[in-house]
Amino acid sequence: MAVQLQQAIAVGTYILRQKLQGKKRFPLVLMLEPLFRCNLACPGCGKIQHPLEILKQYLSPEDCFRAVEECGAPIVSIPGGEPLLHPQIAEIVQGLVERRKFVYLCTNGILLEEKLSLFEPSPYLTFSVHLDGLKETHDKCVNREGVFDTAVKAIKTAKAQGFRVSTNTTVFEGTDPQQMQEFFDFLESLNTDGMMISPGYSYEWAPDQEHFLKREQTKALFRQILSPWKNGKKRWNFNHNPLFLDFLMGEKDYDCTPWGSPSYSVLGWQKPCYLMNEGYYQTFQELLDNTNWENYGHKSGNPKCADCMVHCGYEPTAAMDALNMENTGRAITSLFR
Repeated sequence: MAVQLQQAIAVGTYILRQKLQGKKRFPLVLMLEPLFRCNLACPGCGKIQHPLEILKQYLSPEDCFRAVEECGAPIVSIPGGEPLLHPQIAEIVQGLVERRKFVYLCTNGILLEEKLSLFEPSPYLTFSVHLDGLKETHDKCVNREGVFDTAVKAIKTAKAQGFRVSTNTTVFEGTDPQQMQEFFDFLESLNTDGMMISPGYSYEWAPDQEHFLKREQTKALFRQILSPWKNGKKRWNFNHNPLFLDFLMGEKDYDCTPWGSPSYSVLGWQKPCYLMNEGYYQTFQELLDNTNWENYGHKSGNPKCADCMVHCGYEPTAAMDALNMENTGRAITSLFR
């Protein structure tokens, strides 16, 4: 099982409750960034490009809990930076689990094995380990040799200790479909609790701007990569709503739902999403009320949004679409392998 039944029921119930209350915009996943500092300098990421005085800052556990309560989303993703560098990350995770939030702690895996003793296995906690391909490919993506082996060893240790572990993969221009399929086969051998994939987006501060996919490139590439899964020859364990994967292959035409995955950090609530540097609000309600949402998303004509098909904007749209009767059956397949 990729998507947990418990999580699926909680999210579905939450969406229905929001709709019954007449809400048009509401979050599904809070992207909680307790720090921007990292122990890697990946060329496709712009987070560590912040000034040094920002990189030294942390959100306190109280800051995190306040943002979670203010936002109300049932799922909390903790990216970074590298969250395991935060001196109070265990306290933050424990507090979120006690609030029955489904927590995905995103990590490059370097510190994971060392830090496992700080955490307790729980159906509400999943370590999401970033892997962009097999050894040579991944180590090139993160610009350091040996990271792949360290991350894989940490995954095996975490699974042996009873933790839920998923993987998170960003697909860039130039990716070889066959190599990516072999990578998925390898991940299956690790017996993880699901794989997450997303096309790379030209994050404004990323040092490498040459290897991000254009929209039609994304569709063509994902059709090639996912063809064995689509035709039933592979049963890769994706931790995704299959409607989102259909969207990546160009079989669904969705528009962005940027409020579905708001981002909160030491700078505040980022507008309109974590991929754009357009400023911050101090409260979540300000983000909802004051953002001109019609100016964002593929259909808006905003050139910054033209090629984006990233999960944070489009998976919430797929989740909403899954509640339409004609799509329910397909969406339920994500609960079974």
